[in-house]
Amino acid sequence: MLRFFAPILPAPRPRTVLLAGAGGFLAIALLALLTNQLAVSLLIAPFGASCVLLFAAPAAPLSQPVNVIGGHFVATLTGLLMHAWLPPTWWGMALAVGGAIALMVALRVTHPPAGADPLVVFATAPGFGFLFIPVLAGSVILVGVALLFHRLNGTDYPTAAR
Repeated sequence: MLRFFAPILPAPRPRTVLLAGAGGFLAIALLALLTNQLAVSLLIAPFGASCVLLFAAPAAPLSQPVNVIGGHFVATLTGLLMHAWLPPTWWGMALAVGGAIALMVALRVTHPPAGADPLVVFATAPGFGFLFIPVLAGSVILVGVALLFHRLNGTDYPTAAR
């Protein structure tokens, strides 16, 4: 049973650890700074999880720009539509998350952190403008930071489509 709790990833180099943390720090710091300076919210909790993929696993297919931006867009739109049509019940939230996952998979823009976007929608009941600010704007900024960050440190990102 204990074998299921043993790490399967190889031990990372110290440089990898530091760069992953620094990238996440810079991306969220920029979103927070812009939120304060522009008096418009650009932060949602799933963006923290997106940073894990963008900076700790930049070569992963689920970390690519189309997945990050497309996944958040599709999942949030699904959440907004479901919230408009369904009551804020356990089954409404579950249907929104399941629907978002199915659509991300079907459209080939799967991004696991975006699976939480419908829950954010059901918890906060935002208007449809939420799709553009903070979701679209924030995810584009995250990808922009990742592109610049990885270019400066010599990491290949994004990876070429196969």
